[in-house]
Amino acid sequence: MSLRELYPYSVAALQQEAYGVEIKRELEGRLKHKLSVGSIQSALKRMEEKGFLTSEFGDATQKRGGKRKRIYATTSYAHKVLGEMKDIRAGLWNSIPSLTYEMKTI
Repeated sequence: MSLRELYPYSVAALQQEAYGVEIKRELEGRLKHKLSVGSIQSALKRMEEKGFLTSEFGDATQKRGGKRKRIYATTSYAHKVLGEMKDIRAGLWNSIPSLTYEMKTI
């Protein structure tokens, strides 16, 4: 699964907490890899332009110095595509013969 494919999954999983910093934490935790805030913001913007995500500003908080968070949500189109991807992956996985731990040495 590519990094780009993980954004809608992360947003769907985080729901009301799906904003830049939390999305970054979610992805870094799962990938065990550091990501830049700029790359996250660029990818989220592209996903929104393609119709996978929507966003709106949350309330300003004192903790953030009066700055508002941009909260992301998945669209019905994203849910459809994610469901199709899940079915394709499951079909591919199920088509693999039972895996054995016996490996031939070369």
